Amino acid sequence: MRPIRHVLIAAALALGLTAVPAAASPVAAATVTSAAVATSAATVTSAAVAPSAAAAAAVVDAADPTPSVPPDLRSVEVTFSGGGGLTFHGSVLSPGDAKPGRPGVVLIHGAGTGTPRTKLMVEAVEFARRGMSVLIYDKRSVDYSLFRRSYSLLADDALGAVAALRSQPGVDPAKVGIWGLSEGGWVAPIAAARSADVAFVVLVGANGLPPLRQQTWAVAAGLRKAGVSGSLVDRTELNLYRAIADGGMFPEPYYDPEPTIAAVKQPVLAIWGTHDLLTPPVESPPIFARALEGGGNENYTFRFFPDADHAAHWTPDGGVTRLPELAPGYADQVGTWVDAVTSGRPPATGTAGPAPVQDSLTVPVSPPAWWESAPVQLGALLLFVVAFTAYPLVALVRRIRGGSREPVTRAARLVSATGIAVVLGSFAYLLFLVMTGGKLAVTGPVLAGRPVIWLVLQALAVVSAAATVRTAVAWRRARGSTSRGERVRLGLLLAGGLAFIPWAVYWGLLLP
Repeated sequence: MRPIRHVLIAAALALGLTAVPAAASPVAAATVTSAAVATSAATVTSAAVAPSAAAAAAVVDAADPTPSVPPDLRSVEVTFSGGGGLTFHGSVLSPGDAKPGRPGVVLIHGAGTGTPRTKLMVEAVEFARRGMSVLIYDKRSVDYSLFRRSYSLLADDALGAVAALRSQPGVDPAKVGIWGLSEGGWVAPIAAARSADVAFVVLVGANGLPPLRQQTWAVAAGLRKAGVSGSLVDRTELNLYRAIADGGMFPEPYYDPEPTIAAVKQPVLAIWGTHDLLTPPVESPPIFARALEGGGNENYTFRFFPDADHAAHWTPDGGVTRLPELAPGYADQVGTWVDAVTSGRPPATGTAGPAPVQDSLTVPVSPPAWWESAPVQLGALLLFVVAFTAYPLVALVRRIRGGSREPVTRAARLVSATGIAVVLGSFAYLLFLVMTGGKLAVTGPVLAGRPVIWLVLQALAVVSAAATVRTAVAWRRARGSTSRGERVRLGLLLAGGLAFIPWAVYWGLLLP
């Protein structure tokens, strides 16, 4: 299966079918949205993806320049070992008048490879101003990419940071917790469930659903926000991501976070912006509550902040634009809660804040059956390219040799021209949607709930299907009078045309 997947990836790259896994990703992604056509159903219990011991010892992620901090804070540079022995660089921000025995918190990034620590500087500064020592570090770029990652390995990185912060002068090692944003909302519970050194957990924009389900929701929500309806958003987008995952190009697609959340025994503060467009803010909180209570942990607090986006930053336009400022009251909430739980005064379990906005619900995303798998899709793609291009190429060769002849039916030319246009055009357009999906998709002009480009592709698909039927009828009538070479050429064309019809139905091109 690995060679098939490698061939698939190479073919997808050749077509330009690659993108950035959403960061919610969390995929979504996703941050921006995820990838291109097709998996590994890794779980938190699976082995961490790591280099060999010798290679790990030799690899050190490049350190960013020391970040500047406001004059009321002080910063100390640290290094520590994460998963696989990789060396990390970070900064510990503390109040200028820091008192001994203070709490500390490690900030875990959202999705993205090699994200610099400065990405979380706003949060680090605000939390430090509320009496904590805050460790931010440069995220790994080794064993982490668009197509490969392990939440288990990222949790090891976070625990390495926890150990480094616990050893800092003035920090009470019994009061060090972790904060996880977006993808970090999957990573932080793994780290907390794995180590009693973690005193508390703060989650922001966390997702209780599998990554692939979250990603398909985020992109579909972006399409709906752009005015799209019908098969493109209800069928095509979902099937595209299933193929992406099946081809191994979407890391940990079916990871179920619930069992790990249930294993978290530390106090939990979970925060969502009411305008989170990357993580379903209505569906995730009940999942966290169910899992925590199922594991016997009733020490949790959920807070929703108005006019806040996925990262709990202030947003002026319903989550599309993220401003540098944190949502009003967010940093105070974190500071007050951390002080309470580390002082032995955990707040009562409860939920507060305005109801979040989620215009559509997520849908389950199952692995594809064999007939809709990535290798089969690749085989269909190769068939279409060969069948639809061979027909005009043979005609061109005949013309050059001076042996051109009248086709059995001119409809065959339509099958060839429209078939290849739909196949290549639909893949190109889906790539474009994947790259711009999430928050607010850029679909181009929309007519009757369909992007005009998609309507054109659907019209061409109808023409190709009708021309295939007409060509098949004409060939049957003239079969006795056609040469062997012409029968082979038409047979190949019809094989592609007939396979194209169910393929176009599956991808929503022949559906309203």
